[in-house]
Amino acid sequence: MFTTTVSPRFGDIDGLGHINNTVLAIWFELARNPLFRIFNPNLDISFQHWPLIMAHTDYDFVGELFLSYDVEIRTFISHIGTKSFTLFHQAWQQGRLCVTGKAVLVHYDFIKKQSTPLPEDKKLLLAEHLLDPAKG
Repeated sequence: MFTTTVSPRFGDIDGLGHINNTVLAIWFELARNPLFRIFNPNLDISFQHWPLIMAHTDYDFVGELFLSYDVEIRTFISHIGTKSFTLFHQAWQQGRLCVTGKAVLVHYDFIKKQSTPLPEDKKLLLAEHLLDPAKG
């Protein structure tokens, strides 16, 4: 599991005083940085060196998030395939689960414009962060 702590900004809230739903996409993306380093340690985003492309994201809002308290983003690997893997994100505030989300990332060659198999050494590193189904 990877964890990232986010301190909400005033501009993250909506007219109801909640963290706006659009903000979670940004926070979950931020929480993926440690995972990206598995594939690209220096986060070199040139096409020659960046090996991942986003294929899918979704979010479920199960509780409210507020400005006054930090938010812990937990990121797990929920599935490792041949050419892609799935992340499971959780946003927690004050001990409450508030948002869950999934993201599917594909190993990709931007020059050839095609997916490529996940390297075995990367699969092993991803497997260290697999979500334990028994723990939910």
